Amino acid sequence: MRRLLLIVGVLALAIGVLWIGQGLGVINWPQSSFMIRQVQWAGYGAALAAFGLVLIWQNRR
Repeated sequence: MRRLLLIVGVLALAIGVLWIGQGLGVINWPQSSFMIRQVQWAGYGAALAAFGLVLIWQNRR
């Protein structure tokens, strides 16, 4: 169970960072993405990344 928690946390963190980058227009991949330069996706990404960090932190305790 702890390993699953860690994997989900790392995936959530990685996807959150990708969403932040796309929402801010820093990451333009894939070119056809509807999330590029849409600031609300940066907010969603920040929330998802924070959730991932909480899961990783809980796994370490």
